Amino acid sequence: MGYPEPRTLIAVTGDEAMTDAWTPTMHACNGTVSLAYDRRTQSSGEPLLLIMGLGTSRFWWPTGLVDAFVQQGFDVARYDQRDAGGSTRMPTTSTSNPFSALFGKMGDAYSSEDMTDDAVAVLDALGWRRAHVFGHSLGGVVAQRIALRHPDRVLSLVSSAALPSDVSGVGVARYLRPGLLAKLARTKFPEGREGDIAASLAVARGVASPRYPFDEQAAREWIEREVDSGPRDTQAQSRQIGAQWHGPRLDTLDVPALVLHGDADPILRTSAGRATARAIHGSRLVTFPGVGHDLPEPLWPTIAREVGAIAAAARRVS
Repeated sequence: MGYPEPRTLIAVTGDEAMTDAWTPTMHACNGTVSLAYDRRTQSSGEPLLLIMGLGTSRFWWPTGLVDAFVQQGFDVARYDQRDAGGSTRMPTTSTSNPFSALFGKMGDAYSSEDMTDDAVAVLDALGWRRAHVFGHSLGGVVAQRIALRHPDRVLSLVSSAALPSDVSGVGVARYLRPGLLAKLARTKFPEGREGDIAASLAVARGVASPRYPFDEQAAREWIEREVDSGPRDTQAQSRQIGAQWHGPRLDTLDVPALVLHGDADPILRTSAGRATARAIHGSRLVTFPGVGHDLPEPLWPTIAREVGAIAAAARRVS
């Protein structure tokens, strides 16, 4: 997962300065579930919905990457999935171990279909009939499933650092590099705000790209400003990762798709990205040398251009 820069960015285009700003937090409802979301101000164009990964809030999207999306002509919004950030936390369930929930198919809180319907509730609240959807990590799996369950709402799909949506249970093992996850699961963090900060720093440090220097100070400044309990909330993580999918197979997906994956990802092998791209007819696979499970700053312009290109492809086929 990438992390935003700690300061306000100003990206200058011609004579106009574009400052980083988001609307106040708003909420969409899917039944009794409230979904926190916001929308990038001073952005316009085709809608782009961002979905972050396991247990993490929308604030983990890098500010500079969002700037690059805006410059590509996107109207950008982001939301917190259920059991993350400012969205509804669901009742405690039978397991608090994400590994058990993942491999044992122990999702008894809600389904993956429920998670896709959350995204549609956000689109409805935004007044967006259709949108480009970009998901990172678990958000990438959810994005694939949104396109499968609600193809009429998705213009194009970007799946980044994600598993193929068909895989579940022990089938995940062939794609998983469990070392970092096991290390984080064993690490104990103190209760309260300081523990939340320490857990988020451990995650940000662990997923960082080996080819690009990890800016500890920048990460700490942002994390301390937007304290997120998700990285240490194993109950919420277990509910998210255990949510079972009963929908269509990935090889039936029929929207323009872009698959991104780092070849130094410490959580998922590159074969996960290749399998996703292979299953989606006509998709484009881009692998980044030396990139981990994050979205490093030097690649922001490249990622934005790739997303712009897949949006252009969607316009050609619509």
